[in-house]
Amino acid sequence: MIRFLRIRHLAVIDALEAEFEPGLTVLTGETGAGKSIVVEAVGLLVGDRASADLVRTGEAAATIQAVFEAPDGSEIVARREISAQGRSRAFLDDELVTTGALRERLGPLVDLHGQHEHQLLLDPSTHLDSVDAWGGLGEARAGVAEAHDRWRAVRAEMDALQLDDRQKAARVDLLTFQLGEIDKARPKEGEDEELGAARQVLANADRLQRLSSEAYDLLYDGEQAALASLRQVWKRVEELAALDPRFAPHLEPRDAVKSQLEDLAYFLRAYGSDIDASPARLQEVEDRLALLERLKRKYGPSLAEVLARRRAMKDELAGLERSEERLAELSAAEEQARRAFLAAARALSKDRRVAAERFCRALERALAELAMPKTRAEVRFGPEQGEAQWTSRGVDAGEFLLSPNPGEEPRPLAKIASGGELSRLTLALKTLASTDVPGKTLVFDEVDAGIGGAVADVVGARLQRLGRHCQVLCVTHLPQIAAHGDVHFSIEKSVRGGRTITTLARVDGEARDLELARMIGGNALTEPVMASAREMRETRARRSEEKTKAKAKGER
Repeated sequence: MIRFLRIRHLAVIDALEAEFEPGLTVLTGETGAGKSIVVEAVGLLVGDRASADLVRTGEAAATIQAVFEAPDGSEIVARREISAQGRSRAFLDDELVTTGALRERLGPLVDLHGQHEHQLLLDPSTHLDSVDAWGGLGEARAGVAEAHDRWRAVRAEMDALQLDDRQKAARVDLLTFQLGEIDKARPKEGEDEELGAARQVLANADRLQRLSSEAYDLLYDGEQAALASLRQVWKRVEELAALDPRFAPHLEPRDAVKSQLEDLAYFLRAYGSDIDASPARLQEVEDRLALLERLKRKYGPSLAEVLARRRAMKDELAGLERSEERLAELSAAEEQARRAFLAAARALSKDRRVAAERFCRALERALAELAMPKTRAEVRFGPEQGEAQWTSRGVDAGEFLLSPNPGEEPRPLAKIASGGELSRLTLALKTLASTDVPGKTLVFDEVDAGIGGAVADVVGARLQRLGRHCQVLCVTHLPQIAAHGDVHFSIEKSVRGGRTITTLARVDGEARDLELARMIGGNALTEPVMASAREMRETRARRSEEKTKAKAKGER
């Protein structure tokens, strides 16, 4: 769910902040005040396309930032920046990401249901999800998905093995050649790093020999060698310690220091003579490194990956050599997995068709309450799908068909439903059979299109009921819906200093009554209108409280 939203310089909004809570939150205000821009801002956060036209006039960029709460309780901070030139940047927890990553991470947490946000509902492949959720077929559906995954895994392994003889022979020849090329070089883990260090030494052999010889003389064999001078130092410190005990601790490490310096001296003496500075040795190292580099370019990019590739090729070659035997095993396993999947899918299909008939009647009753009284709903199933179309949903292809008007045949949603009808259909589906995770944010814009009066009251009640399961944000012009809100925000537009300013404020108590009264009677805020607003709010609150108590009593 959305916990916090901040908008800067987006369209008519200069600066706006809001903290949201669970339940039903309503956003109201005059037409053009900026309610839909708040919805658009949420859409931008979940990956919608950005445009330079969205940046407020005179500003360099627009910024939308929000704190989302994931189902596991963790928080996700999202930010979207849009420049006046139309460039867009997205961030998750202050890490720069693509809009695709934004959509993948936050899309499952938010559903936008506006006048133009019904792609999911218009996708027939999602329709059976609602039927399964309403019919309580989740366990059977999970069994079908598991059987499908098992069948697909076996099938994929079979497909990998079922090469024709010519392809198989060509693959064997290629693998044999590549393995031979790697085996001939006999590369070893880390060999290129060792050779690189050796090349560094050989290329600088003269300088290394000179430096080691000079260091040896200065330390051990020269006229003023450090070790000889150090012996004189220790002798004087001994005399000092005899006179002042505070010098005694400094004598303790002298043997260790002497031993370390002598080891260094012996190493320096042997080092120079051990260097094979011959051009032949350097050329040998260069040639070996060039060979390893060629292998890394072909099979790498690192030597470790070359060796891993060699192991994989050996395994594949061995698999090809015994593929006939394995193919026979897989064929038997595939047939068994196929039968198991079909048995589970056909059982689900049978239950699903029974559930679909009852679901359509329930959907028709729900739509009747939402000012679509003559609507006929139908789930039309196609013939059992062939193997190429099998999915984790089973072997069914089903689609919602709707007939909003008497005498018309039910048709696909994309061909007959208006935006307002789709919003109400979405609301009916969400309250009948929600497939959303608890706490998901559902945003409804213009759900009240074409309705009013008692129907609006039913819509508000359904939105409030949906808010017990999900976080619901609803933009509305109807007081009957707004009165059902657990939280109410008012959006106002004003002109300051020649610029349009949009503000968002939470309204409670008398301020909320004033906003409801404005929605009922416009600017004529008479006492009867105020009384109607108070009565509307109190009646909805009392009714909601009674339903909550009744539900709690029933659960007990």
